[in-house]
Amino acid sequence: MEGDVMDKVEATATVCDFDPMSGSIPATKVEITVSCRNLLDRDTFSKSDPLVVLYTQGVESKQWREFGRTEVIDNTLNPDFVRKYILDYFFEEKQNLRFDVYDIDSKSPDLAKHPNDFNDFLGQVYCTLGEIVGSPASRLEKQLVGIPGKTCGTIILSAEELGNCRDYATMQFCANKLDKKDFFGKSDPFMVFYRSNEDGTFTICHKTEVVKNTLNPVWEPFSIPVRALCNGDYERTIKVEVYDWDRDGSHDFIGEFTTSYKELCRGQSQLNVYEVVNPKKKLKKKRYINSGTVSLLSFNVESEHTFLDYIKGGTQIHFTVAIDFTASNGNPSQSTSLHYMNPYQMNAYAMALKAVGEIIQDYDSDKMFPALGFGAKLPPDGRVSHEFPLNGNVENPYCNGMEGILEAYHQSLKTVQLYGPTNFAPVVNHVARYAAAVQDGSQYFVLLIITDGVISDMAQTKEAIVNAAKLPMSIIIVGVGQAEFDAMVELDGDDVRISSRGKLAERDIVQFVPFRDYMDRTGNHVLSMARLAKDVLAEIPDQLISYMKNRAIKPNPVPPPYSSCMQPETESV
Repeated sequence: MEGDVMDKVEATATVCDFDPMSGSIPATKVEITVSCRNLLDRDTFSKSDPLVVLYTQGVESKQWREFGRTEVIDNTLNPDFVRKYILDYFFEEKQNLRFDVYDIDSKSPDLAKHPNDFNDFLGQVYCTLGEIVGSPASRLEKQLVGIPGKTCGTIILSAEELGNCRDYATMQFCANKLDKKDFFGKSDPFMVFYRSNEDGTFTICHKTEVVKNTLNPVWEPFSIPVRALCNGDYERTIKVEVYDWDRDGSHDFIGEFTTSYKELCRGQSQLNVYEVVNPKKKLKKKRYINSGTVSLLSFNVESEHTFLDYIKGGTQIHFTVAIDFTASNGNPSQSTSLHYMNPYQMNAYAMALKAVGEIIQDYDSDKMFPALGFGAKLPPDGRVSHEFPLNGNVENPYCNGMEGILEAYHQSLKTVQLYGPTNFAPVVNHVARYAAAVQDGSQYFVLLIITDGVISDMAQTKEAIVNAAKLPMSIIIVGVGQAEFDAMVELDGDDVRISSRGKLAERDIVQFVPFRDYMDRTGNHVLSMARLAKDVLAEIPDQLISYMKNRAIKPNPVPPPYSSCMQPETESV
């Protein structure tokens, strides 16, 4: 699905859309497609490599917060981005949006950490969601601004209401005798899929990989939501363009054909062999027939299972917490310490733990949670441990609910000595051992790591995460204090998938947030902690689904409700 992290499953409201200050209002979901034209060229020897970042504005705080990003498209000033933004649309609210465009020359996902020579700012646009939806054909074109004295080009924002179709189509194509476009070799073909809009325009919805140096490519199978292909209208035209890839971004057009979801559903047959036609060539050459053919090799449709389908089917979420007891947190008896136990207010560790734990505990039937510490010297001999139970019981590290974990945490502060270094790998491997024992989809494990600083065992942690990505588990990291958290951003593989020893993680399973971003200046800790919980838990449903999907695990049927009227049948004597 072209790595489309924006396409969140709708039925995850219980976790994703948690907000204790509001009721749950059913929202219309709209998909925003982004294109740009005539962007500034910031690169010396090639064209810009643009990316667009969407920010939304909080209703009360008025703070801008990143909502999501498009992919980076190399060497182009006129990008049509495949990755969409899926937003909840409320007619009655003014939903302020900001789109920032960057030329990306760095692999780091943190735009703010780099000077402009790494990630050049190409301009921005402010608008509302209502402005996009209310434009003719729900297509808004605006001038990019933000660089004095420069014409920055335009951004085109298109909105379409999404249907409720949860089907996914998986398909595979091959081509035969495509036109040769390269002087010294054969073509490097790829295909671009577009769905038609009601006003006759087309919206990009998928791009295949490039198959190098062949006129008879076989592309990899790909999966795409049916709603992305046709939004529930099975006869809507799907246009497919075939290109020869060029390094400088000036891809050569080979030809195009049209189809529809209804036609594709017929599967592999002569009906799904398409002539690739170049209209300009057809006009010029009388004897022109086509520029090759594209054939559908396979087509399969499955209903996409949601997070709630698995929860209803009995999947249990097991929550483990690991707390940083390194000396850099400061002496717990002093008010400057991050572990300071103020009798009137919870410290950052306790607040983060309570915010996340109180939501996730609802998905675990026995409410018994392992709680670990790392980076401390333990009594009686002062040995350093990076994986010790907060309750002191190695055989049974489980605590009863959030209150049990908080109590064990406070007791540990009185008995252990804060030390170091900051090693994550032992606690990641600890949870991974449990996850490895149950890979049938009945259980999913979430590890919450709360830490104050710079990680000491980066290589080992990366290896542990890459290994854990194959297992039913996710990792949440909350950074407390004022340290630089660059390494944590690297572990959070939203934009650059984490790797170890040349091996790429199978899934993105880490979510990192800095606690300081959620400290409410007005002192409204309830609201700020609700925002923290919402952000750190937002990716869990999709991560669980991606594991199940990779393993072809379907949710169990929902068990019938228990009825006390039903008596077991007995044989009469």
